[in-house]
Parts: sequence; structure tokens; C-alpha cells
Amino acid sequence: MNFNNTINKIKTATEEYWNEFVSQIPGIIIAIIIIALGILLANFISSLFRKTISKKTHDPLMTNFLSKTIKIGLITLVLMLGLKIAGLGSIATGLLTAAGASAVILGFAFKDVGENFISGVILSFNRPFNVNDTVKIGDIFGKVKMMEFRFSKLKTFDGRDVYIPNSDIVKKPVYNYTEDGFYRSDFVVGIDYDDDIDTAKKVIIDAVISTKGVINTDEHQCFVTVDSLGVSTVNLKVIFWTKTKEYKRGTLEIKSDVIKSVKNVIIKNGLNMPADITEIKLYGSQDSIPITVTK
Repeated sequence: MNFNNTINKIKTATEEYWNEFVSQIPGIIIAIIIIALGILLANFISSLFRKTISKKTHDPLMTNFLSKTIKIGLITLVLMLGLKIAGLGSIATGLLTAAGASAVILGFAFKDVGENFISGVILSFNRPFNVNDTVKIGDIFGKVKMMEFRFSKLKTFDGRDVYIPNSDIVKKPVYNYTEDGFYRSDFVVGIDYDDDIDTAKKVIIDAVISTKGVINTDEHQCFVTVDSLGVSTVNLKVIFWTKTKEYKRGTLEIKSDVIKSVKNVIIKNGLNMPADITEIKLYGSQDSIPITVTK
């Protein structure tokens, strides 16, 4: 008798759940259609927003952040609406609660990933460089080629692609060679002790300023100073400025031209660039060495 009652209860409960499910099928179908259309609409709006904002700013990281935020927000709203229409409002609430708890758990499990993502969000609003800027981050020196939420890509001047975690960028000092637009270079040239220092400084600075690509203004002045007294030379430091939009061509090649100009002007004005003095010591019974002088 009890067995029959149990079977009847199971049968009744199954019929009730089935009838309830059948009654919800239209709502479920409508919810699936709404969710599918909503996702397509979210992708379309996100893409349209990306194109619109890209025309007004050349900031790819901010564009990606805003477009992805809009896309995720719209998809979340569509999912909540679809579950509500399907009569699964309680499930929607549960999903939101579970998502919050999962975010905390995953945050501890993938600490580095979360840290890089948060750093990417920070860099979206406040960062020390843009794409195509020449920067130095730690020991890595190159041009910024890409910025994503987890990493930024640098192209070094020796051709290597370096992916730097955004958390490192937030923590480490960043040297931006492009933001100001000017870069100061220097090198040392040695003249003979018998040469007149003031004359050497004058002809050198004239050669530097006349070199194509060198900047000499009140704010960015080129000059020559006495750097040190060497073994066989008076060492002069030559300091000059260049533009850094293209670091490789704008600085390195111009520096090469400046060095060549300085070398030529020193020789042209009768100044000397003597080689280092070499001291030779004789040991033991040796009292002389054979020397040949050539002209």
C-alpha cells in the first residue's frame, strides 16, 4: 500500500514538473531568441562604439577598455532579462552571487593575472606612454607597439619583441623619450695638452650646431665643457639635443654625423687628438728595446 502511494506521489510530482516545464517552453524560447539577438546587438554596438571613439582618439588601450566594458555590460543585462522572461529570475540572482564569489576565489588563484588586468585598467586612464613612443622600462629599451589589458609589447632596436606585464609597468620607473620630443646626447673627445681649449670648444660647438638634425634653442642648448684631464689628452664633453620621434634615425644617426663633423673640424683647425701614452718598463738584465720610427 505504501509502495503504491510512493509511486503515485512520484508520478504526480513528475507530471507537475513536466506541465510546469511545458508551460515555460514559450518563455524559454523567447529568452533564447532575446539572448541571441542581444549578444549580436552588443557586438554591433561595441564595434560601432570602437570605430566612433577611434576617430576621436588614438588611444587603443582606452578604446579597448571602453568598448569591452560596454559589451560585457550589455551582454550581462541581456542574460538577466532572458532568464527573467524564462521564469528563471532566481537562477539569475544565484548566478550573480556565484559570479561574485568566483571572482574572489579566482582572484586569489590567479593573482598575477588579476594584478596585470587591474594594472591594465589603471594604465587605461593614467599611463606614461602611448603607442609608438620610445620608452625604457627597467632594462628594456624600445618602441611601444601594442597595449593590452595584461601586457604591453615593445619592439627593441635590435629587433626583439618583448611582452612586459602591465603590473611591472605600474611598479617600475618608465623613461619616455618621446613625450617631450627632445633627447640629449653626449660624447667625449680628447685634444692635445698644447692645444688652446677655448679655440677647440668654439670650433667644436660651431660644427655641432651646423650639423643637420641638431636642435639648439634657449631651452635646449648645445655646449662643450672640459670633462677631465687624461693621461695624454684634455677630454672635452660635447653635449647636444635632437628630436626623438624616431629615436633610431633622429638620435643615433645624427650623433654619428656630429662625431664625424667634430673629428673633421679638429683636424681642419690644426688641433690634435693624440693617442693614449703607453709606458714600457724594462725588467731584469734588459736595458734597451729595439724601436723603429716611421713617418
